[in-house]
Amino acid sequence: MTADRDLKLLTHVISALNENADTLPARMNIGCDAVIVNQCDENVVRDITHEDHNIRIISSTGRGVGRSRNTGLLEVDTPYFLIGDEDIVYKDGYADAVINAFEAHPEADVLLFNVEQSTGRSTYHSGSYGRVRFYNCGRYPAYSIAMRTDAWLNANVWFSLLFGGGAKYAAGEDSLFLRDLLRKGVRIYHMPVCLGRESDRESTWFRGFDDKYFRDRGRLYRSLYGHFAPIMSIYFLFRKRKEWLQGRRFLPSLSLMIEGMR
Repeated sequence: MTADRDLKLLTHVISALNENADTLPARMNIGCDAVIVNQCDENVVRDITHEDHNIRIISSTGRGVGRSRNTGLLEVDTPYFLIGDEDIVYKDGYADAVINAFEAHPEADVLLFNVEQSTGRSTYHSGSYGRVRFYNCGRYPAYSIAMRTDAWLNANVWFSLLFGGGAKYAAGEDSLFLRDLLRKGVRIYHMPVCLGRESDRESTWFRGFDDKYFRDRGRLYRSLYGHFAPIMSIYFLFRKRKEWLQGRRFLPSLSLMIEGMR
């Protein structure tokens, strides 16, 4: 596999907030063509080059990570794309790893890769190759997602504008995106391959386990699981009890989630 071949097979779609987009490719160690959608105070589109990779920078006053990701997806013109965030530093050769994985697994429309998460934010890790189903699609972040562009176009699935950083509800656009892909018959698999590491920094949306957090989580679970949302909420609260238990009690937290569902 040659570097020239890599350049035109994979597009890295990156969502950023108030970043210096000119220096971002070097800081993230971008290794293929990319689209950076930077939520900031201007509306400008321009192209730069980073180590022979074509980088399109879309500066936008629009807010919401779902809107940002959708804008970037509209620019994809390669067989595969990879979703990314501004705070991830990628390993050398990650583009090769993504392309090789798709070529080795023609049965997969979407591959979910590992990214080493920052301290206290670990939500998932795949130690093997396997199928992703409705019951476990809610654990994967958007930046784990790589997809065949044709499969995405055929499914016609977009990121929610209601959920995620900068939207009405704090998080969940990634889970809903994967759920909607599954509904369209898209074949999703998780991979035991790590592409990079998330930098330690303050989250742009998480402000602790406050009342809004639990209401938003309840709204997300209603959207994800329908009538099974209360059961999944109980499971979530039990599984995460060591993280949120300090200063909170189980039943009041569950009541907030049910309030969100309504």
